[in-house]
Amino acid sequence: MPDEPTLGEVMRRLEDVRADLKDDFRELGLRLDSKVSLERYQLEQLAKDEALRLVAERVRGIEEARDQEERQRREDDQRLADRRAADRRLIFTALVAPVLLLILTVYISAQGAAA
Repeated sequence: MPDEPTLGEVMRRLEDVRADLKDDFRELGLRLDSKVSLERYQLEQLAKDEALRLVAERVRGIEEARDQEERQRREDDQRLADRRAADRRLIFTALVAPVLLLILTVYISAQGAAA
C-alpha cells in the first residue's frame, strides 16, 4: 500500500488543482475583460477609415493645388517668352528697320547721284 497516496495528500493535490484552475479562470476573465466588443471595434474601424479618407482628400487637394501652381507658372513663363519675342520684334521694327531704310535711301541716292 505504500504506492497509494494518503487522503491528506489527495486533498492537498486537489487543493493545488483547484487553486490552479481558479488562477486560470481569473486570468481568462482578465483577458476577456480586455477584449473589445464587436460594435466598438466596428466604430473604431469606421473612425479610422474616415480619418484616412480625410487625409487622402487633403493630400489630393494639396497635389491639385501644386499642379495648378505648376500650370500657372508654365503659363506665366510662356507669356513672358511671348512678351520677349514681341519686344524683339518691336526693337527690330523700331530701331533696326529705320536704320536699314536710311542706309538703303543713302545708297540709292548715292547711286542716283553717281549716274
